[in-house]
Amino acid sequence: MKTFLRKLFSDERGDLDDLPGWTIMSIGAVALVSLILLFGRHGYVNNTVQAAAYAAARDASLSRAGDAVPHAISAAQVVLGDNVHCTNMDVRVGGNGLTTGLGEAGTVSATITCTVSTGDLVMPGIPLPGSFTIEKTAHSPVDPYRER
Repeated sequence: MKTFLRKLFSDERGDLDDLPGWTIMSIGAVALVSLILLFGRHGYVNNTVQAAAYAAARDASLSRAGDAVPHAISAAQVVLGDNVHCTNMDVRVGGNGLTTGLGEAGTVSATITCTVSTGDLVMPGIPLPGSFTIEKTAHSPVDPYRER
């Protein structure tokens, strides 16, 4: 290794045989790091959207029938917060839990669809255009003896 560095820095012949190899290796390393960041972001967004779906379902199950959707949207936005920036977010609330009678068991489901842009991740000289969409669903039971 010492002889290689000595040769590289003290050789004045203008010989640059090793430069293309280092260039290709550095571009490959940056591309590998960019792919790791992309997969890491996908996993992080996947887990965060799942947590937001659980929070939305739980908030919707605790609310009354008329205000379940606004409570679910609010809970999802709080969980996502500044951690995940959805370019397009959709929250759907369903299930039979809010329409069942007193003493009957039911569940509420919340489905969150979040589209995340990959435009801020950069490969060597090439921005990664596009986005990916994650959809997660969670269910929460409704207390059968709570007033609707």
